[in-house]
Amino acid sequence: MRKLFFLVAAIPFVAMAQTPVNYEVALKDVMPKVIEWRRDLHQNPELSNREFKTQEKIVAHLQGLGIEVRKLAKTGVIGVLKGGKPGKVIALRADMDALPVKERVDLPFKSTVTAEYLGATVPVMHACGHDAHVAMLMGTATVLSRLKDDIKGTVVFVFQPAEEGPPANEEGGAPLMIKEGALDNPKVDAIFGIHIASYHPLGKIAYKSEAAMASSDWFTIKVKGKQAHGSSPWLGIDPIAVSSEIINGLQTIVSRQVDITKAPAVITVGKINSGVRPNIIPEEAIMEGTIRTLDDAMQKDIHQRIKNTAQKIAESMGATAEVIIDTKTLVTYNTPALVEATVPILKKAIGDANVVNSRWQTGAEDFSFYRAKCPAFFFFVGAKDPKLKPEELNGHHSPDFYIDDSRLDVGVKAFCQIIFDLKL
Repeated sequence: MRKLFFLVAAIPFVAMAQTPVNYEVALKDVMPKVIEWRRDLHQNPELSNREFKTQEKIVAHLQGLGIEVRKLAKTGVIGVLKGGKPGKVIALRADMDALPVKERVDLPFKSTVTAEYLGATVPVMHACGHDAHVAMLMGTATVLSRLKDDIKGTVVFVFQPAEEGPPANEEGGAPLMIKEGALDNPKVDAIFGIHIASYHPLGKIAYKSEAAMASSDWFTIKVKGKQAHGSSPWLGIDPIAVSSEIINGLQTIVSRQVDITKAPAVITVGKINSGVRPNIIPEEAIMEGTIRTLDDAMQKDIHQRIKNTAQKIAESMGATAEVIIDTKTLVTYNTPALVEATVPILKKAIGDANVVNSRWQTGAEDFSFYRAKCPAFFFFVGAKDPKLKPEELNGHHSPDFYIDDSRLDVGVKAFCQIIFDLKL
């Protein structure tokens, strides 16, 4: 289990500066390529920690721009662009990996790729938009490399693998990037990340200060009972019956035990496995699920309540329960001072009406780990197909996931404007 706890000192941020006069020319020139890169990546997706071809494409592109490049975290890439004027170091991050999902959307660049996952051959799809993230950051690197004499400070391009989680028994994602020094050489003063959103209006940016996305924990509860014949349950201890009571008990943690006016929380049991025959009471039942919280203290509190609930219910029925909780991500927390300084810059980039304050989300992001190292800001770029009605939208991680890629310029503009205008 990996846990990070920290405090980031309050740092003054100031906006804004003058955008280079030839910025729009560079942007217009690169945008057709951004869409081309996105569609190529979509057609050739790779799973977490297996993004070898994606890594090669990124490295070749950055080197072609004259950007200093290094590889780390198995398939990750760091690019360092030193501006023509002195200043701080700002990092921009994109994640690279796809998912074991079979694409159902009929596109000319539809994925037909398969790969090995958990010992089986599975279809692979960019079902969360990471292809768009990579393409937007490649486009940003192209624009900024052409205008580097106007940049005050240094830009670090962080192309991160395995955001969806590394394979079993492997390290990966943001924790491994941090461990291998992604933000240390040079030392980063602030980091920004974006995520495409199939459900947000096309061309708009959505953000939230402070807690923006939930922490993600996975839990396993192993209930041990006593095996017996199904016709004589009094001779055994039924772990399935115990598990059903534990599941009911877990639901009361959110509904009756935590202060949900402070922040929302979710406890979901998504898998339960027990037994081999209908007429045998098994010895063991195993349930697995996820915990989502938007407050660090609440996260720790809920962990303890889950353990107490499972163990005490099992004990009351003559069984035992072992609880294992694995923290996958922290709360994605946007540094308030950095948000306050950046929002005017985003509005300058795409217009006041196109930057909206949004609610927090119970989805999770391993971008959350970067805030251990420096102030951080993570926001969303809308890519909803305007022709679709709300009931026709398909969520992320779905085989029907679809984004309108006609406004990827929003992400490129946002990143570039931050580099030109933010003063640390």
